[in-house]
Parts: sequence; C-alpha cells; structure tokens
Amino acid sequence: MLRRLLIAIVVLVVIVGGIVGYNFFVAKMIGQYFANMTPPPVAVSVVEATPVTWKPGIEAIGTARAAQGVSLASETSGIVKEILFNANDKVETGQRLVQIDDAVEAADLAAAQAELELAQTQLERQRTLRERGVTAINDLDVAQASASSAQAQVLKLTAVMNQKSIEAPFGGVIGIAQIDVGQFVSAGTVLATLQDLDNMRVDFSLPEQQIPMVRIGMPVSATSEVGDLQIRGKIIAIEPKIDPNSRLVTVRAQLDDPGAGLNPGQFIRVWVELPEEQGVMALPQTVVTSNLYGDSVFVVRTQGEGDQAKQTVEQVFVKTGRRSGQLVEIADGIAAGDEVVSAGQNRLTSGAAVKIDNTVNPLPAAAN
Repeated sequence: MLRRLLIAIVVLVVIVGGIVGYNFFVAKMIGQYFANMTPPPVAVSVVEATPVTWKPGIEAIGTARAAQGVSLASETSGIVKEILFNANDKVETGQRLVQIDDAVEAADLAAAQAELELAQTQLERQRTLRERGVTAINDLDVAQASASSAQAQVLKLTAVMNQKSIEAPFGGVIGIAQIDVGQFVSAGTVLATLQDLDNMRVDFSLPEQQIPMVRIGMPVSATSEVGDLQIRGKIIAIEPKIDPNSRLVTVRAQLDDPGAGLNPGQFIRVWVELPEEQGVMALPQTVVTSNLYGDSVFVVRTQGEGDQAKQTVEQVFVKTGRRSGQLVEIADGIAAGDEVVSAGQNRLTSGAAVKIDNTVNPLPAAAN
C-alpha cells in the first residue's frame, strides 16, 4: 500500500514538473522571439533645416475707413424741397444735393438788396454834396454807416440762403437718403453719408510693447475676408498717446488703389512688414510637438554606410521663437542640414527605425 502511494506521488511530481517546465520553455521561446523581432521602419516625410530669409511682421485687426467720409447734415431747419441725388451716385465737389425751401429767405434778401441800393444812392448823394461843401461831414458818415449796414444784411441773408442748399464738400459716393421731399428737418438732421472710396485707409491697434518696432512709411498688407481682397499700403500715422485702459496704440495706414471691393467700416486683417533678417533657422510649425516638458522635434539620424545604413529618429527638444505664416523660428536645438520629420510623428518614439518617403508631404510650400 505504501509502495503504491509512493509511486503515485512520484508520477504526480513528474507530471507537474513537466507541465511547469513546458510552460517555462514556451514563455522563454516567446520572449526570445519578440526580443529578436525588429519592427518595420515607419514611413515619414522630412524637411531639411536650412537658414532662410526671415520676413518678420506684426499681425493686427483693423477697420477700413475712407480718407474723407462725412454724414451730411442740415445747418438750418426747414421743409425739404428737392433731393437731387440717387443712392450710390458718384458726386463731384460742390454739387448740389439737397435743397431746403428758402422762399422766405429769398424775399428777405430781395428787401435787403433794395435797402442796400437805396443806401448806396444816398451815400453817393452825400459824397457829391460834401465835395460841393453844402453838407456836414456827419451826414456823410451816417450815409456811409447805413450803406455798410445794408451791405452786411445782404451778406447775412445770402449766407442763410446758402445754408438752405446742401452741397458735396468733396467728391465721392453718396449713400441712401435719410429724408424725403416735404419732410421738415431741423438743424443737425443727417441727410445722407458721403464717402471717398477712391482713397481708403485702415486703422488698427497695437500693444505698447510693439510700438517701438513700427515706423511711419513701413509697408503693410491688408486682407479682407470678403472676396479674398488683399491690398498693399504703408503706415502714415501713429497715435502719440497710449490708451491708459487698454494699453493699445492706434496706427493708421494708407492703402494703395483699393478698387471696388473695400467699404468703410469693413473688417480688415493687417500685416505690418518688418525689415528682413538673413540666416534665420525656420521650420514648418507642424514639425514641432508640444507637451509638458517643452517643444520637441524628431530628427533623422543615419547609422552606418551603404547597404548597412540604418535610419532612426531622435527626439530633440528645441527653443522656438517668432512665427510667420506656416513657419516657426527655431532659436536653439537644430543645426543646418538636419532632416526633421514633418509627417508621421504620432507613430514615433526616440530611437525608432524610419524610412524616408517624401512622395506625400503635407507641407511642400513650407518645406521650401
């Protein structure tokens, strides 16, 4: 009985040992297989780090304005007699636009002119009598004062008559009439707007820190999101006072030949062009990966020569600087000639094998 028990125990130990040994052998072989298995190279596209001519600038948001633009208003009250324009008409300087009823003023002016003629006649008579010595000098002075007073009254009524006629102060495009014929208007009532669309400007604001970088005469590029309009210009004025609330400074630029696609009040994106800089290291912005540890790029490193050459990537932390369009300045971390991964970074880790394939490059323009 004891013998059978010992045999059973021995058999059980052999079986369990075999199972454990087999499992250990399988695990070891699988570990060796995966340890010796090399993952296939990751296909990536690259750009070569090359010093470029950097075109720095300042981006801002502005508002389009006409070089001359006013809201035409009446200087006096009265009934609108005539409206002598249609909306969007192009008018000339001095062109009559609105006529307010001036019948009363015309009658007063006629009476004043008659009094002026009488006063001038009496003045001439007093001068003749004075030359003959048959009148006192005081009578001549009274006649002279009466004639001057009558002349002033005529000038006053003539000015009042002119206020009844609203004329264009400059050439431009007239807007929609805000009044109707027969309507009573008081002094200050807006009649229509007048804008000189042939000469356009753009006003924009910059932080006080950027003001030392701009100068009068610097070129600017103004872009409108309506119709993809892009116009060149130059800075013509910088407000000398900084807004104490916003710490912003207003800058004005004159636009060259705005054409027919720009209207006062329109939203404008402004790019102030700063002087060019030579030999600046710049890369497409998409090559830079940002995380809690900083900004980094993947640089391709080649090991070996000929058929034995192997390409891997190294994650390099960089110091970024200014941005311009699709490019970002690399102030430190990259040397000229380095091949930087521009597509496929999300599948990479430092030391991973790669295969360069630039047939599909999402940033050909930025790479150049």
